[in-house]
Amino acid sequence: QVQLVESGGGYVQAGGSLRLSCAASGRISNYAMGWFRQAPGKDREVVATINYSGAMTSYKDSVKGRFTISKSNTKRTLWLQMNNLKPEDTAEYYCASRYHSNISPDPNGYAYWGQGTQVTVSS
Repeated sequence: QVQLVESGGGYVQAGGSLRLSCAASGRISNYAMGWFRQAPGKDREVVATINYSGAMTSYKDSVKGRFTISKSNTKRTLWLQMNNLKPEDTAEYYCASRYHSNISPDPNGYAYWGQGTQVTVSS
């Protein structure tokens, strides 16, 4: 079983940057991972996903060119670099890990979840 702990959220003005981190308690080298977010009253949605090696990534259209997902299997850490943040990026952000090596945008395909970290972007 893998425990995931996010950090790095906060309050930032539009146009600012934040870097989210997700530390894993166990090995993640064989598993794809992802960042998801959920705003009040909305469903949880995929933000970015990465395959087991880090060589393949996928992004939600609205964050392409602004967000970058990366992974270190030796450090057991997942990151999300968020630049040029917009008010519509405001949400609770979660990292997740799945048993498979390939990426998936479906939250139901992920077995382990962190507790979340809040990102608030003011206009």
